[in-house]
Amino acid sequence: MSAPGAVELRPGPVEENNMAVNGDIRAGVVDVHAHWLPRELLALPPGNPFGGMNDRDGELFLGNIPLSFPTAAMTDIDVVVADTLKAGLGARVVSAPPFAFPVHMPSEADDYVAAYNEQLADAVSRTDGTLVGLGLVRLDDVVAARRELTRLAGAEGVAGVAVPPVAQGRSYDRGVMREVLGIAAELGLSVLVHPMQLPRPEWDHHYLVNLIGNPVETTTAVASVLLGGVLEELPDLRICFVHGGGCAPSLIGRWGHGWRSRDDVHRGSSRPPAESFTRLYFDTITHDPEVLKLLRTHASPDRILCGSDYPFDMAQPDPVGFVLDNGIDAGTLEANGRRFLGVTAADGTR
Repeated sequence: MSAPGAVELRPGPVEENNMAVNGDIRAGVVDVHAHWLPRELLALPPGNPFGGMNDRDGELFLGNIPLSFPTAAMTDIDVVVADTLKAGLGARVVSAPPFAFPVHMPSEADDYVAAYNEQLADAVSRTDGTLVGLGLVRLDDVVAARRELTRLAGAEGVAGVAVPPVAQGRSYDRGVMREVLGIAAELGLSVLVHPMQLPRPEWDHHYLVNLIGNPVETTTAVASVLLGGVLEELPDLRICFVHGGGCAPSLIGRWGHGWRSRDDVHRGSSRPPAESFTRLYFDTITHDPEVLKLLRTHASPDRILCGSDYPFDMAQPDPVGFVLDNGIDAGTLEANGRRFLGVTAADGTR
């Protein structure tokens, strides 16, 4: 689908990937971090420990826990489009909420994954480039992952996949999870890494499972990619870590010291962490201008992406205003968003 006023990308290093999102997107700032789940799939994948999501008088609940926003904001594609435009965005990238990741009983989740990806493609393809989709994929089986990623690569309006930072006690430096990144890079699919709020006893109060747990999960995945040499193996991989990369910007110096000082840190990668850090994408949900400034100190300026976490209560309420007020211009945000999604601009660049 074509949208009027497609921007010309600013000069800068751009990956030469094999494929891009099918269809154009609306001109304007791109929010890469938002969520959508159809009502038919609120039960969540097999084995989920939450008891499913459910609507109660128009409000969405996770089991018996109120999520503090209207069900329609998660499930009604027309509402998502209206809220996207109201926020002053050109386009918004939607993925499943992390509760829907197929990680608890993945071998029984194929039908759920296929249903979500099919409905996602159908929904975003009808929004005239306002919404772009990131699908679901299993992380335990390479054959199943390749099958679903190949389908996503051919789906209109779908740019890639959203995945958790850790699964089954592992992250992306080894095993099937690393192979999944390889398939995504091969197919030109974007990857968004989103935490799952994994429970720990010491985080059972004050919402620490989110306030601490989410950044720590993300940080674990960033470290695994950097120290595992993933980007050296997969230079064309477009991968984004949400919530400003968690704690990673404040730890990159510590990781670099360890990389220079210890063989067990150094052996997995040939480049220092700070160098590879500039190859990663990050969204801007930091809730603090000083933390955003720290992220910008270490990340490449063409890898900073607007994010909102719509429609959750921890969302950045004014995603465009927050970044514009803190020194990142709208043209850069749009160009970076298109680059991450692999969207071809009017002049043929990406």
